[in-house]
Amino acid sequence: MKLLEPKKIGNLILSNSMAMAPMTRARSENNGTVNDLNVLYYTQRASAGLIITEGINISEQAKGSPFTPGIFMEAQIESWQKVTDAVHQNGGKIFAQLWHTGRVGHSIDRNGVLAVAPSALAIEGQQHFTSQGMKAYEVPRALETNEVKHIVQDYKHAAINAIKAGFDGVELHAATGYLPNQFLAESANQRTDEYGGNIENRSRFILEVMQEMAAAIGEDKVGIKLSPSIPFNSILDSDPIATYSYLIKELNHLPLAYIHLMNALFLPEEGLEQYPRDVMGTLGTLTKHLIIANAGYTRETGEQELEKGIAQIISFGVPFIANPDLPKRFEQNATLNEPDRATFYGGNEKGYTDYPTL
Repeated sequence: MKLLEPKKIGNLILSNSMAMAPMTRARSENNGTVNDLNVLYYTQRASAGLIITEGINISEQAKGSPFTPGIFMEAQIESWQKVTDAVHQNGGKIFAQLWHTGRVGHSIDRNGVLAVAPSALAIEGQQHFTSQGMKAYEVPRALETNEVKHIVQDYKHAAINAIKAGFDGVELHAATGYLPNQFLAESANQRTDEYGGNIENRSRFILEVMQEMAAAIGEDKVGIKLSPSIPFNSILDSDPIATYSYLIKELNHLPLAYIHLMNALFLPEEGLEQYPRDVMGTLGTLTKHLIIANAGYTRETGEQELEKGIAQIISFGVPFIANPDLPKRFEQNATLNEPDRATFYGGNEKGYTDYPTL
């Protein structure tokens, strides 16, 4: 099986071609440190060729949801060291997904401070998970140009902190409507400075962040996650193929570890025709970097995707939640545990570290 074949990312040799996708589980401490339960959760899944962590807040400002971890304070860095040590001792490799939620947050969990965004435009038609239940989104505060440049540096420092904490590399969360995706999308970015307007300007924030992180921690240690066909969190673009084609071609100039591409999910049959249904075939062919393909794969469809030759690694989300030993189950074609969706976000060990292994 191609899914079980070793793979090389930079100088890292992965034990198989399966990655554990980043997934928010909201089980960290409210001060942004990770705990013993988090250590166990990642250790149980160390047989993945590559673990990509849940989104890790790069600053206090970056935080959008309660019980999510950070990597901007010394105590947070030290707590993550326990995770990376445990994963490495069990033969795994682990990247930190770096996260700034932008407008995908609520003042309830931000000490009363409004979320920030490229423009003062709220997410519509959705609610946000807060410590006080689901709430309607607030109108965020638009960032000043000098603040944008400061956030670029926050990402750089977070990448340095991640290496200090023992991570093998970092991934920029530029997907599913968070801050980098907000800069990229016309529906969220109505700026008139160098970070808004045409595709080049809307791509500038992501490219600057990637340049700074790659320069700070070295070649083949920085990846990026993109969701070209996911309009979630009020992310809409009139010509997403043009936008992402430009961005991906510009990323070819950087010494990246990989590009993590998400498939189209839940696009209606009518409307949004401008979005590519075949993300790998339309955009995956534009990059010189290794591609991790994500979203909706099974043992069979993941193998088929690798057979096509565009993606070299498949990342699995929900299957890894319910099956800590997913590579072994795929190897034996064993029955998979059913995920308990009611326990995906928040709580204790139930639905987190209590799924049985073979």
